[in-house]
Amino acid sequence: MFTLENIATAAYVVAALLFILALAGLSKHETSRAGNTFGIAGMAVALVATVALALERKIEPLGLALLIVAMIVGAAIGLWRAKVVEMTGMPELIALLHSFVGLAAVLVGWNGYLHVEGDPAGAEAAHLAGEGMIGIHSAEVFVGVFIGAVTFTGSIVANLKLSARIKSAPLMLPGKNILNVGALVAFFVLTVWFVIDPQLWLLVVVTVLALLLGWHLVASIGGGDMPVVVSMLNSYSGWAAAASGFLLGNDLLIITGALVGSSGAYLSYIMCKAMNRSFISVIAGGFGIEAGPADDKDYGEHREITAEGAAELLSSASSVVITPGYGMAVAQAQYGVAELTRKLRDRGVNVRFGIHPVAGRLPGHMNVLLAEAKVPYDIVLEMDEINDDFADTDVVLVIGANDTVNPAAAEDPGSPIAGMPVLTVWNAANVIVFKRSMASGYAGVQNPLFFRENTQMLFGDAKDRVDAINNALSAVHA
Repeated sequence: MFTLENIATAAYVVAALLFILALAGLSKHETSRAGNTFGIAGMAVALVATVALALERKIEPLGLALLIVAMIVGAAIGLWRAKVVEMTGMPELIALLHSFVGLAAVLVGWNGYLHVEGDPAGAEAAHLAGEGMIGIHSAEVFVGVFIGAVTFTGSIVANLKLSARIKSAPLMLPGKNILNVGALVAFFVLTVWFVIDPQLWLLVVVTVLALLLGWHLVASIGGGDMPVVVSMLNSYSGWAAAASGFLLGNDLLIITGALVGSSGAYLSYIMCKAMNRSFISVIAGGFGIEAGPADDKDYGEHREITAEGAAELLSSASSVVITPGYGMAVAQAQYGVAELTRKLRDRGVNVRFGIHPVAGRLPGHMNVLLAEAKVPYDIVLEMDEINDDFADTDVVLVIGANDTVNPAAAEDPGSPIAGMPVLTVWNAANVIVFKRSMASGYAGVQNPLFFRENTQMLFGDAKDRVDAINNALSAVHA
């Protein structure tokens, strides 16, 4: 017999499959648009099914009105932000969205407590007591609130760091590792206590504890690791959503949360491997990582080059590699870079791109920008694919990158970024670095590449400099 409950369950299965297809599609450039479409369709199916269930269960008029208002407000904010946000603002926007998921998990957890433990004479409490599920429910409430609160404040700190509202340097409180471990031990003890005797003050304590832990975990992570943090918070938000699913008895929320949580964790692991970072260290708030001293070493004088000089050098080159970074995104220089790529390839120059796993401040940031500018996928290579080719490259253009091309990571054991794999651009015959100034990068580390004999600095806005090179190339070959 077909009932609305059965139809909604089937719709949830369809939505879950669409979310899985979305993840699969987003794993490749060629299928990313289809993946995004699958995700939108899955969420639309899930929303329709949820609203239909609420109506079938005779939701109170006030509750229905609040549901409709929430959907309208959420859709309006989402459409507005999607329209106005720049690609450079995507990392901090995503971090902020993760905080909303965490806050929702906290509110769901508190509601779960007040609905059952806060009303021991209620029908729901009697039902759970009859099934012997009170202890499990209490654990779900406590764990959900903890994960949600950690995600909430952690995501806010990530947003503030990524938007440069606070310093990107890691917070180094005395005994920071002991503070983190102590908070986790306290959470375990409080959970056992709450399951045995669910008291409101225990829930208050764990909420405050988790809010402080989330803030400290992310504040303790340096700017160089922030792309991993965004991925990690994505994982946290997934587990927070799954915890909410258990409390609400919503299978789709459990499945979706598990998908987001596991995929985010796996992406964080892959990125840590690429950066030679310990996965446990990063997710534990930089556990075991100490900040290195500021580098005040005198590397000598740098050399400068003009746009016309860069155009002349490129004209005589047979192979060119472009390594973009966050500066390219800020300057919106990707379109000029794409035009430069076309001009050089039309002249027979072998042009390729070298992308570091954490170029920019979001996984895949540079890939999206280059795809947006219609740069062919087949010449956009990952770090491991391009690093061995720099020795045979005539010219490397470093456009807005800094920490990801820093030789100190490979040559200076005392550097804060020591051991992080980088693009070995210094092995090329000539390196041209596009920068606004000689300031250090996001990790706050000086780059000795700028002072090498085969490196020349091209100062100014990246978009303006690239456009000037394009004009100079056109003039030379007119």
